[in-house]
Amino acid sequence: MADQTHVLFVEDDDVIREATQLALERDGFAVTAMPDGLSGLEAFRADRPDIALLDVMVPGLDGVSLCRRIRDESTVPVIMLSARADSIDVVLGLEAGADDYVTKPFDGAVLVARIRAVLRRFGHAGGGAQGEQPADEVTGGVLSFGDLEIDTEGMEVRRAGQPVALTPTEMRLLLEFSSAPGTVLSRDKLLERVWDYGWGGDTRVVDVHVQRLRQKIGQDRIETVRGFGYKLKA
Repeated sequence: MADQTHVLFVEDDDVIREATQLALERDGFAVTAMPDGLSGLEAFRADRPDIALLDVMVPGLDGVSLCRRIRDESTVPVIMLSARADSIDVVLGLEAGADDYVTKPFDGAVLVARIRAVLRRFGHAGGGAQGEQPADEVTGGVLSFGDLEIDTEGMEVRRAGQPVALTPTEMRLLLEFSSAPGTVLSRDKLLERVWDYGWGGDTRVVDVHVQRLRQKIGQDRIETVRGFGYKLKA
């Protein structure tokens, strides 16, 4: 298992859980599959997987609550699985700290592609070497925007001298903004650059992550340009 990407998969439907586990294992992943949120939390703490796939509607401890518990303890990437694309649970999951979501029923190849895209962003096995950086990622020292300081080499952020804890996805989002302060970045461009989407994605993922980022670095630091996207105030 040491040479494989370890996936924690929490799903209460026996057929979906077993079929998805087999599909992921065929693609080279090591999978721990659990039928409910409480056993999923125990498995997470015991095994420390590389990524977690959490169905929203699981018994005991629902997927959103489980995501929140995981996020309190770790920055491991989390993908939520939801039966309805328009469900409020999608937004709740993202607000709880999930990095992405996939709508059920899903195609196995699409799920694997989404997992690998997330892992590439996080530098885990199966998506890229540990510590690998995109060629266009911001490098070169400390950037300052008012009371906000971004160390692009140490991957640390401070606000008014105090450290700001960001998830890897939030950090990548901030790096995209800081690479072009004052420039409007569209949601589609952010999906492509931060989420590695080579296809159309749900822009709610961007909106919720911008909202979470604002809460940490200051509500007025990222400006909404209605009809176009967002920009970091220079």
